[in-house]
Amino acid sequence: MPQPGSPDHPLRVAIVGAGPAGFYAADALLKAHGQNVTIDFYDRLPTPFGLVRFGVAPDHQKIKSVTKLFDRILARPNVRFFGNVGLGRDVSVADLRRFYHQILYSVGAQTDRKLNIPGIDLQGSHAATEFVAWYNGHPEFRDRHFDLSAERVAVIGVGNVAMDVARILAKSHDELAVTDIADHALEALAQSKVREIVVLGRRGPAQAAFTPPEIKELGELEVADVRVLPEEMELDPLSAAQLEQSPDKATLRKLEILREYAARQPSGKPRTLTIRFLVSPVELIGDESGRVKAMRLVRNELYATAAGTLRPRPTEEYETLPVDLVFRSIGYRGLPIPGVPFNESWGVILNDSGRVLDEESGQPRVGEYTAGWIKRGPSGVIGTNKPDAVATVKHMLADLEAGKVLEPSHTSDAAIEAFLRERQPHIFSYEDWKRLDEMEVARGQEQGRPRVKFTSVEEMLATLGR
Repeated sequence: MPQPGSPDHPLRVAIVGAGPAGFYAADALLKAHGQNVTIDFYDRLPTPFGLVRFGVAPDHQKIKSVTKLFDRILARPNVRFFGNVGLGRDVSVADLRRFYHQILYSVGAQTDRKLNIPGIDLQGSHAATEFVAWYNGHPEFRDRHFDLSAERVAVIGVGNVAMDVARILAKSHDELAVTDIADHALEALAQSKVREIVVLGRRGPAQAAFTPPEIKELGELEVADVRVLPEEMELDPLSAAQLEQSPDKATLRKLEILREYAARQPSGKPRTLTIRFLVSPVELIGDESGRVKAMRLVRNELYATAAGTLRPRPTEEYETLPVDLVFRSIGYRGLPIPGVPFNESWGVILNDSGRVLDEESGQPRVGEYTAGWIKRGPSGVIGTNKPDAVATVKHMLADLEAGKVLEPSHTSDAAIEAFLRERQPHIFSYEDWKRLDEMEVARGQEQGRPRVKFTSVEEMLATLGR
């Protein structure tokens, strides 16, 4: 049998997860092999684009323009999209091995990291990941309920996701009504009674994970004053020394913005968004009905590790913060895929630079790879997935050159599709997605919005006449 990658015997690749990492990997494969590779995308949801559709904030439309590249990839004749097909639900890893020379897992990090403190499971305590998915119209989260009659909200964490959550809570209906936020979220947020949002960072302002554009946006809200405590803007000696030794432009810009906020006087807007530093929650306190009513915080100080990084440790200073609603945003975490080795402690697929490793031998599993957050953990922005995916593809090409690929028993397009439709009759193709996309955009144009999303699989099927 000829080596895969020739005109008569194309390399067949399955990419599980149609998000940024998967598309960047497909782009690299197509540039390397052109028409001599066929790529089938699989996604458990009917729609492509993963985190761009369901994770990027609805008021960040410019970031979503990356889907133009992804659309061009899906439109190629040697690329197919099988939406509404879940690995572990409709097909197995063993099934994919029957049809492909190589399999790439790029399913992202789908849940939140746990915060193990007393009271964390009280009513009114939620993962930020669920709130983000809810307001972005993710079909699996559209029916979640968040009690927005709460007046005081705490957001734990100071990364970009925490900033998104705080900003969405702080925006007016008019500000949100020009975005592609899900209709159910727009309606619920229009009735919001939230008046105070407090964002909590366990380290100092110099270590905050948000980017300068994210923090700058908070100062431009129509109905919310942004507030930073001046005493929490005073850099500790370790942070000051580290910054003097290695001045980082992004950090300096963030500090400049934060100091400007600390110097601001309230303008009387109906909502207040406060950003706190060097505090950690140690307990959520509930009322008689089991709902959150307060949060106990400890004041932190920074110390230098042997590696030179600055870490927080608690002091003996505590305070109690009254809150009615809590969002935990301390990081995402991957979920295991049936049949794929998983590192539970890190929340990623067990791998070496993108090659999936066998749990027993520690050796690479032939033909299996990973890219994106499920490979390295939840770090960086959308574009960070490009070099990560390219690095994995280099290993895929090297293994192809060495003949280390799977040996599928069926390689025709028709055989694959027939098998999938037997397992999942309601597959969504790229053509189906284009029809949904056109209808979402048309619905949006009627309201002066980028799009109005379909937010349930049943609704999507009905729209397509199934």
